[in-house]
Amino acid sequence: MCVIYIEAFSGLSGDMFLGALSGLTDAYDDLEDLPQNLGLNDAKIKIKDVNKNGIVCKHVSVIDLNEQIENHHNHRHLSEVNKIIEDASIPDNAKKIAKDIFQIIGKSESKIHNIPLGKIHFHEVSAVDSIVDIVGCAVLIDRLNIKKTYATSICTGFGFVNTQHGKLPVPAPATADILTGIPTYPGLEQGEKVTPTGAAILKYLNPDFNVPVLTRTRIVYGPGAKDFEAPNVLRLSICKESEQLTGTYVLETNIDDMSNEYLGNDFQDGLFEHGASDFFISPIQMKKGRQGILLSCSVPGKKIEQLSNYIFEHTSTIGLRYYPVTGNKLDREIKEFDTPYGKVSVKIVMTPLGRKKAKIEYEDLKNIHKETKIPFLTLQQEILKLIDLDE
Repeated sequence: MCVIYIEAFSGLSGDMFLGALSGLTDAYDDLEDLPQNLGLNDAKIKIKDVNKNGIVCKHVSVIDLNEQIENHHNHRHLSEVNKIIEDASIPDNAKKIAKDIFQIIGKSESKIHNIPLGKIHFHEVSAVDSIVDIVGCAVLIDRLNIKKTYATSICTGFGFVNTQHGKLPVPAPATADILTGIPTYPGLEQGEKVTPTGAAILKYLNPDFNVPVLTRTRIVYGPGAKDFEAPNVLRLSICKESEQLTGTYVLETNIDDMSNEYLGNDFQDGLFEHGASDFFISPIQMKKGRQGILLSCSVPGKKIEQLSNYIFEHTSTIGLRYYPVTGNKLDREIKEFDTPYGKVSVKIVMTPLGRKKAKIEYEDLKNIHKETKIPFLTLQQEILKLIDLDE
């Protein structure tokens, strides 16, 4: 299984994805048989080297051999496309991936045109080139066995584009719908940089846009057919995620929409159980004059995710922040002492000048208090007089 990193600084399209995925899998030669495996004998794969602003990479294009025939069209319903995929000589999981990607496009087309999904009449995306692009990508995605996908925000371009429906804004309505929930930006150049096919493949991969520290082990480029001032390529990388965070972190969140009683002893015990080494809760004033609280926890780096999940599940917060911290701490040890009140554990720390400080563990004091009813402070003072910290 692998981790994929998508950098769409010049947009996304089916041929860009197909070229890049072919590079990651060394599958350029395998593509030649794909049209025949799909029963699309009117299609042919063409692979050529291109230079995009000094980036030399291979462009994969699909040639429709019937394109010049008068009145020839490729308008197919979703069921027809699915039949082509189902009858194809490709792995079963690749068939599922391809159908899922077409389903994403079909739902958006259905929504935009207000036509039931079963009756939606594909135009550009049912042409042989789009079918081969999507199925080819599905085969290669299946081959990569992707564990996790990360991505940068997507550059869409801006302006207008000519389609079989007439002139439409960029991104086109179906593309814009597919990109719902995905961070995008228009960039600096006019033109359509994201196609429905490219958007749907991205949507299927379900990338995480909170990109962690990654170590690239392989980088490839998938070029598009168009030329822009910036290099029109999609960069894909196979990566290794960084090792678990080390050291100590402060994990914090502000809460202003939750009763403090839910943050009592049971919740606080859970913080320790899920990785916190310490915490504090303090009142704060938030925006618009709202009263809130600051929950701040110290946590080992390797426990950040575990503690974060606990806080998300047990509070109303929808966001956390964390940052590494360094500090000094005194040497300490825990010793057990026999006393007239029973056994107690005492934390002993040594100051820089060699002076000892001692504190009896609270749980031990609590148990003795239950039996003796002696106040906590009195117990603490009496017991510390009875024990020898140097023994």
